[in-house]
This record gives sequence, structure tokens and C-alpha cells, in this order.
Amino acid sequence: MKIVIGCDHGALELKKEVLKVLAEFKDIATEDVGTFDAESVDYPDIAEKVCGKITKGEADRGIVLCGTGIGISIAANKIKGIRAALCGDVFSARMSREHNDANVLAMGGRVTGFGPAGEIVRTWVTTEFSQGERHIRRIEKMMALENK
Repeated sequence: MKIVIGCDHGALELKKEVLKVLAEFKDIATEDVGTFDAESVDYPDIAEKVCGKITKGEADRGIVLCGTGIGISIAANKIKGIRAALCGDVFSARMSREHNDANVLAMGGRVTGFGPAGEIVRTWVTTEFSQGERHIRRIEKMMALENK
């Protein structure tokens, strides 16, 4: 699996920690699209970089990070084909994969501690979509909203 990751200046330290967690998995390749320093950047630009890799088939999933995770998750969900889930706990991370087949995880660097973030990421990358009929139906309905 390939995971692309990106953050704005408000989550640079969290991104470094998330990359350490992802390195624990030998079957996961990562690509970091920035930002790489504390200079202010606009989170929609980062969301576009991460999600573009997914929609072009260059990555399987993505992780986006900003100060709260809110702005970057909203931006990511504006991109056709993206199902970004803002997760601040392990249960939400698991459900975002099992029920919603989320292809992007969003978290906030100013609101999520390194320890909890690590557990969220571990859960999110190891949880598979349930393939349940009701979940497939609901995802199809969600994705159809992009065309309205």
C-alpha cells in the first residue's frame, strides 16, 4: 500500500510523528508532499496535492493534517472521489474504514497528541472496508452527491 501524506504549518510536528508510525509497517510506502518547514502555507493546496495522488492512482490512501484537521478535511472532501474522515479517536478511525471506506485520514496537529495520533493511524491503516451491502449502498449514495 502507498500512503501520501501532507500537512500545513500547524501540523508539521504531528506529520513527523505520523511518518515514524507509518515506518513501522514494512508493507506501506509513503510519499511526503510537504510542507517541510514552519512557514505558513494554505491547507487547501496541501489537500489538493495529497488527494490528487489518490485520484490519479499514484497512491492508495492519504493522510492530511492541519491545525485542527477541520479545514484540510473540508478541502479534501471537495475533490471528486475523496472520502476524507476527520478522526480524533480510534473508534472513529476504525469505523471510517469499515463502514465508509475512507481513503483519506485527517487529523489536527494542535488538538491530537502524538500518542493518540499513533494509535489512530495504526488502526486506520490496518482496518479494511467491511464490504457490507448496506455500506456499499451508502457509499454509492455519498459519492453520487458529487454530481448534484
